[in-house]
Amino acid sequence: MMKKEEIEKRVERAKELFKQGFNCSQSVFAACADLYGIEDEALALRLSASFGGGIGRMRETCGAACGMFMLAGLENGSAKAGDAEGKMQNYALVQDLAAKFRDENGSLRCAELLGIKSQKQGTKTNDPTPAPRTEEYYKKRPCVEMVASAVRIFLENK
Repeated sequence: MMKKEEIEKRVERAKELFKQGFNCSQSVFAACADLYGIEDEALALRLSASFGGGIGRMRETCGAACGMFMLAGLENGSAKAGDAEGKMQNYALVQDLAAKFRDENGSLRCAELLGIKSQKQGTKTNDPTPAPRTEEYYKKRPCVEMVASAVRIFLENK
């Protein structure tokens, strides 16, 4: 079990990454990837880049939760073809983490967390252009708290 001080250090690192302009998924994943031998932070940031903004800014599954699920794969994901038991154990971990994230934050969906109405299926859901990171952006978005929540949930249940 990781000490509370170490967890909070990683939470602060994830928040710092987010405030530097990295997306929610990148911030969660890169703050903890070194625990699994991914020492190259640039690699961790690239691996997790596509999941921000609710997966490619489509406002689906929260990117912070996606980063947490990527970490779950490093924690206990199976790397053997046909390993049904390993796959089941990983899915159980992901489902447990998802339930805890949902309980703590009210949803797993980016759009719901941001209070954005979803568009009709089959229409373009969002402009891929990221919002400028301004002081106003940070005031109105709960994303930095979602990042902190995901890191805490993952590390407290590791």
